[in-house]
Amino acid sequence: MKRILTLCIVHQHPRVLLGMKKKGFGKGWWNGFGGKVEDEESIEEATKRETKEEAGINVEDLNKIGIIEFRFSNYQEILEVHLFKSERFSGELIESEEMSPKWFHVDKIPFDKMWPDDIFWMPLFLSDKKFRAKFLFSGPPYQDYGSKILEKELVEVDII
Repeated sequence: MKRILTLCIVHQHPRVLLGMKKKGFGKGWWNGFGGKVEDEESIEEATKRETKEEAGINVEDLNKIGIIEFRFSNYQEILEVHLFKSERFSGELIESEEMSPKWFHVDKIPFDKMWPDDIFWMPLFLSDKKFRAKFLFSGPPYQDYGSKILEKELVEVDII
C-alpha cells in the first residue's frame, strides 16, 4: 500500500526556502512544504495548496525533480513523496500553525536538523538533476527522531 505525498522547495540560487515543522510528523525538523494529496486533486495541485497553506506563498513554476519512496521497518505502508522545485512565487511568506519558513544559503543548509536522507539527494536537487530514491528507515514512521537509514538507493534519471 502506498500513500502519495508532495514536497516543494523554493530554490533561488544561492538560497533555499525551508520550513521548521512545528507539529505532527517531522516536528522540530527543517523540511520543504507539502503533504497529502486530497481526493480528486492532482499531485501538482496538492503541492501548490500545501505550500500556500504552510508558507503563505503561491509557487508559480513547479519542476518535478524526484520521487522518493520511504519505507519503515515493521510498517507496511510506503510513503511516495513527489519532490518539486520552484524558483518563483508570489505572495508574502508567513508563519503558519504548521511551519515557520526561513531562507538558507545553499552552503548552510541545516542537515543536522533535517531528515537523514536529505543530505543524499539535496545535491541532485540543487543541480537540477532528476532522480528516484528509496530509503528504508528503522522504526515506525511517526517516531522521527532516532530513525536511522537501513538501506538506500538513489539513481539519477532523465525523466520522472
